[in-house]
Amino acid sequence: MPLHLLMMIEELYKIYQQYPSVQTDTRKLKAGDIFFALKGPNFNGNSFAKKAIETGAAYVVIDEKEYEIEGKTILVPDVLSSLQELALYHRKQFNIPIIAITGSNGKTTTKELVHAVLSSSFKTYTTEGNLNNHIGIPLSILKIKPDAEMAVIEMGANHLKEIAGYCQIALPTHGLITNCGKAHLEGFGSEEGVRKGKGELFDFLRTLTHGFAFVMWDYDYLQEMSKGISGIIKYGTKDNDHVIGKVIPSETFLKVEITQGLEDGVITTQLVGEYNLPNVLAAVTIGKFFEVSENKIKSAIENYTPSNSRSQLIEKDSNKIILDAYNANPSSMKLAIENFAKKKSENKILMLGAMAELGKESLREHQQIIDQIKKYSWKEVALVGGDFLKLSHPFLSFENSLQAKEWFVRQHLQNSYILVKGSRSMQMEKVL
Repeated sequence: MPLHLLMMIEELYKIYQQYPSVQTDTRKLKAGDIFFALKGPNFNGNSFAKKAIETGAAYVVIDEKEYEIEGKTILVPDVLSSLQELALYHRKQFNIPIIAITGSNGKTTTKELVHAVLSSSFKTYTTEGNLNNHIGIPLSILKIKPDAEMAVIEMGANHLKEIAGYCQIALPTHGLITNCGKAHLEGFGSEEGVRKGKGELFDFLRTLTHGFAFVMWDYDYLQEMSKGISGIIKYGTKDNDHVIGKVIPSETFLKVEITQGLEDGVITTQLVGEYNLPNVLAAVTIGKFFEVSENKIKSAIENYTPSNSRSQLIEKDSNKIILDAYNANPSSMKLAIENFAKKKSENKILMLGAMAELGKESLREHQQIIDQIKKYSWKEVALVGGDFLKLSHPFLSFENSLQAKEWFVRQHLQNSYILVKGSRSMQMEKVL
């Protein structure tokens, strides 16, 4: 960073220390916030400078001189870069474990479980919701207060070099890749591209003298990707792992038996789906690594309640509904269908929304989901929107979630077990 820009960030940091609350959305602005006037394809944050000041912003960071308000605006070469550089400068003030979590599926659930476990014993800050991109990661770092003992940062990505860039802002000391599946194929190009992109986290940890990776050892590709990192802590279902666990069959919530790593090893979670086993094992492993007591690990995981349409079990009248509509890709969709097919109910209903960002593979991947559904017997299957509409199949077909909802309401279902899943763009939660 050129010296004059470093001086500018140092000056900006002094202001941030006085007003340590940063906002990029005027709708969420509180008095005393610093407002960063970001630009987007359809908006120019600079034009909100005056409104932000009137709302109570202490300062507004802008990059267009015509929006200057004397004594209230800070003019920088580029607002986004300044936000990221400020976050990096703030990150460098801490000598604490920073745990980065990425992967195709399960990263937000894993992040929430890990945060629950660590915060039972340490002052732990984490990514709120899924603010896991080029804006969310700096905002998450700038929320870390001086009393921090740990931080857990979620990193999402849909193209190469993205995670590498986030590592240069967050400077993680520890990392975890949940898995690498068929997500964001449009941006990554292939499953191999996904592994390369997610693997940028391990590439960064490999450069550290004391970098640590928590690795799901069941996945051969993660074994390969983690080679050369100074500290590797293994978890999984096999004998060569530090923490070993297995699923205890259950008709409702996921029950896990930790056969190595916890004395009293049975954990009854409030998650649904066997596909959450690795997420639970990761949280146990990280808790053990940082010497959180076993009863606190167990209690934190058992008390974690999923929200935001992620693996939620909703009991409504006589029906059970698995709402897993926050996101979907071919890997998570297949796991959810397989898991649901095992449920002991005569009245199983699938309501699946289309999957997004799959590029040229999209039709083929949607066809594979249709082929998978055909292997099992269901009371009813409803496929909604996107590339499901372009394929022939024997199931119910709806253009969007509102149409599916109209059908759903008319059924007056009783004693049914229903899985609702789809990509974020499909908004499948509206069915309910």
